[in-house]
Amino acid sequence: MNPQPETIKILHLDTNHPILWQMLEQAGFTNEADYTSTKEQVEDKIQQYDGIVIRSRFKIDRQFLDKASNLKFIARVGAGLESIDCDYAESKKIHLIAAPEGNRNAVGEQALGMLLSLFNNLNKADAEVRAGQWLREANRGHELDGKTVGIIGYGNMGKSFAKKLRGFDVDVLCYDIKPGVADENARQVTLKELQQKADVLSLHTPWTPATDKLVDTAFINAFAKPFWLINTARGKSVVTASLADALKSGKILGAALDVLEYEKSSFETLFAEGGIPEAFQYLLTTQKVLLTPHIAGWTFESHERLAQVIADKIKALFLAK
Repeated sequence: MNPQPETIKILHLDTNHPILWQMLEQAGFTNEADYTSTKEQVEDKIQQYDGIVIRSRFKIDRQFLDKASNLKFIARVGAGLESIDCDYAESKKIHLIAAPEGNRNAVGEQALGMLLSLFNNLNKADAEVRAGQWLREANRGHELDGKTVGIIGYGNMGKSFAKKLRGFDVDVLCYDIKPGVADENARQVTLKELQQKADVLSLHTPWTPATDKLVDTAFINAFAKPFWLINTARGKSVVTASLADALKSGKILGAALDVLEYEKSSFETLFAEGGIPEAFQYLLTTQKVLLTPHIAGWTFESHERLAQVIADKIKALFLAK
């Protein structure tokens, strides 16, 4: 028999949309917040709690989990769980909860917006007009119609992006390690076929050992045609030095990056210390690149939707018949 909500104490380690707290409180759970203590300070008291809600404040590692002797669940208000030692948590019978459904629409829209902006030089042209330059020929764009879009990672985010492409006359291909993920919006192919046919590559993968440094020089050179790169997934999946070289050579025609290799844990902090790497300096200066600060899933709507999904999943864990 599942424990009842009124016996469950939840520690919130990051601020989230208030609806998350409200929904859990209304269901009978006991909420407590600690947004400022160090990881070590949290470890000293974590045995008092049955669940934690976190975004990206710190890593949940073996040391933390060993001290969380009563923990029944970890809920991450986001799409991925890579900041948690999932195997070790599951070995301790701790339920892991994420909410990729909560921001998939936001990510799909951002990927499409970045692609269209890249194709039509919108940011470059805007900056030039503001500087008094009226350069029409220098900003002649490309049309998406007739292109082949390759999507690597065909889960919540990849499927959302493919759905947004339905209004365009494009061929959408997807590659995923899981078989049978294709739908009416994309045809599943081998990685080799995708690399042979794609004009655009959009990444929608989690960060795993298999996707770490996935897009390197060898990977890029395996594409038959020069292509555009969109990354709204995880920064560490793209080797920045390889990307810079490919942009210089023309193998990659342009890149739209919402995430960067140098982000701390591939989340919100870009540089903890030190200077800007040379390869990133190039990305900052070239007009072939569009950069945003990890905001693809960061809309007002997704902020609330993520909280709702997490609250619903926590409730389902303890209120299931």
